[in-house]
Amino acid sequence: MDVGVRLQSIRKLKGLSQRELAKRAGVTNSTISMIEKNSVSPSISSLKKVLAGIPMSLVEFFSLEMEQDNHTQVVYRAGELIDISDGAVTMKLVGKAHPSRAISFLDETYPVGADTGDEMYAHDGEEAGMLVEGRLELTVGSEVFILEPGDSYYFESSKPHRFRNPFDAPARLISATTPANF
Repeated sequence: MDVGVRLQSIRKLKGLSQRELAKRAGVTNSTISMIEKNSVSPSISSLKKVLAGIPMSLVEFFSLEMEQDNHTQVVYRAGELIDISDGAVTMKLVGKAHPSRAISFLDETYPVGADTGDEMYAHDGEEAGMLVEGRLELTVGSEVFILEPGDSYYFESSKPHRFRNPFDAPARLISATTPANF
């Protein structure tokens, strides 16, 4: 998917100028322009911030069509998970078509050296997860934790946090966040 073209199309569909979207999202006009021209590839947190100005969730943004019928999907096959990856970190979302989804449930893979970015995340809600493979560094506030396979976590997402893989093998994490902002 061409993120820049998609953002521009949605922005125009909503009747917003680049300046208005930038103002609503709390970013500079040039940020919106560079994303739309594909001069920069926004991080997930940056894209979420921009989409909050529309307002629109990451799922709505990345889903070409949301299934809206009377039958609610229960099982999501591996090939049906929506890829909301950012940079080196692979993120696959479970349950994209659920009509009243309250949880973002993710299958994440962190290659060697990958992280969620230089800036720590902080947002409303809660996060929980379990490391399935590899090792992963989790920072919450000023505390740094090393997760081993089978280790899990649960914290208030309003605390600044980030994930990083400084180890010599990929790490796979199954996680959930509320609210469903992916």
